[in-house]
Amino acid sequence: MSTHKQKPVLIVGGSGVVGSLAAKELRRLQPTLPITIGGRDLARAEAVARELGHADATRVDLTRADLGQPAERAYSAVVMFLKDDSLNSLRYAQAQGVPYQGISTALFEVAPEVALHMARPGRSAILMNGTWLVGSAIAAVLHFAREFKTLDSIAIGGVLDEQDVGGPAAYADLDRMTKSAANALLLENGQWRWVDSTEGMRKFRDSTGLEVQGQAYSLLDPSALAAATGAKSVRTDVFIGTSASRRRGEPYSTEIIIELEGTRPDGTPARTRHELIHPAGQAPVTAVGVAVGVERLLGLAGGAPVEPGLYLPTVLIEPEYHLRRLQESGLQVRGA
Repeated sequence: MSTHKQKPVLIVGGSGVVGSLAAKELRRLQPTLPITIGGRDLARAEAVARELGHADATRVDLTRADLGQPAERAYSAVVMFLKDDSLNSLRYAQAQGVPYQGISTALFEVAPEVALHMARPGRSAILMNGTWLVGSAIAAVLHFAREFKTLDSIAIGGVLDEQDVGGPAAYADLDRMTKSAANALLLENGQWRWVDSTEGMRKFRDSTGLEVQGQAYSLLDPSALAAATGAKSVRTDVFIGTSASRRRGEPYSTEIIIELEGTRPDGTPARTRHELIHPAGQAPVTAVGVAVGVERLLGLAGGAPVEPGLYLPTVLIEPEYHLRRLQESGLQVRGA
């Protein structure tokens, strides 16, 4: 193992609700990888680090260019679990010459990160993973798309229980993404369109067949999947309400409904529907996405360490590997 890999991964926000679960998932996948839990509350971060083992904690100050880290501290990667409005975390990763993964940047917010990469293109591998449940929907789409010769339409329907939004950082992300941009970007019949809240509505059926009202969401999934598949229509819609399991009196769950249309290798038209259901909600799905992204960036799975550049998960992450890890975490896959 190289010296680069022996340095700890800094997870900023790793003591939060989903961040701590992602740290545990990364520990499960990589038992010997050093991890540093970063946060404003050092005591909370230290508690998570003790539970992980082979980990430590540090107080992170996002208002400082050095994140408040001692000059002698060095990391193998920086992972952001909250929106860093200063982007000091990305600048810090670039200064150290290490990979960076962010999961909270919406489609309409990517310009500052792209500009930082263009200013210093040889410094860091930047994985832009502001996608639905951190690349989980993308991985499933790319896996099922292999049944098609050509793909015409991709429709993703996310079901997020209103009790399963997450901690304060996740609430802040959801509030910002739904209020800061009045319109959402989708691909329709080969044309990119910004649609308002009325045009952006789409009804789809959840895993029980109940029709729910989804709203187009400005994430990176449509852009990434259109580039990867050549589909003429791509959209991501999210329903936030009562999940099917909670309607049955059980704990909340999360669902990803994937509907594809296109042509099979034999030339016949085809339409498929797959349902991905996690009975523990969105947190373990998100956690797997983060852990898989870290593995890939560091060359711990799927290939050599990633060279500096600007990346989407469609470019880096092997869909079957991601999907297998999701199923190991309890994800159920239905459909044909």
